[in-house]
Amino acid sequence: MMAVVATNLKKGQCIKYEGDRGIVLGLEHRTPGKGNALIAATIRSFNNGNKKTIRFASSDKVEIVETDRQKLEFSYSDPSGYHFMDLTTYETVSFDESLVGDAKDFMKEGQEVEILFLEGEAVSIDLPTNVELTVTESSEGIKGDTANNPTKPATLETGITIQVPLFVKEGDVLKVNTEDGSYVGRA
Repeated sequence: MMAVVATNLKKGQCIKYEGDRGIVLGLEHRTPGKGNALIAATIRSFNNGNKKTIRFASSDKVEIVETDRQKLEFSYSDPSGYHFMDLTTYETVSFDESLVGDAKDFMKEGQEVEILFLEGEAVSIDLPTNVELTVTESSEGIKGDTANNPTKPATLETGITIQVPLFVKEGDVLKVNTEDGSYVGRA
């Protein structure tokens, strides 16, 4: 374990706080009119996924948790879990759905993802900001429905359904934002 002074915290570091572990998403240094400077850290918990802002005094010591990031290639999923291949050892690593979560909607076979390990335990999957997925099912747009940027639902190869512009058709490859599942454009 390593501890740092709160003023030396960095975005992306994993820390222990209030009996929990989480990743620092953002930092804000605040200096009130009188008194000591504060560090407001926005942290996402690995236990429940909730975001929370924690205030540290600038002199507080914060415990940094040992992490490791590994790039793994998504191979396939089956009832026993999600299976990835380590590209250096070619070993298969499996995770259950609780770790994969919504990332499953944006992962296709052969796609590389980054997995964050905290003290040897996998805690999160980092996807690229945008992924390219093929439309497997989409209805025809309703003729005459052109008011204010109309959209229609389209089902993608991973099974997720997103809203797309009317001109999108089956077989199109789309760029999709992995943070909110929104249509970005054609690939």
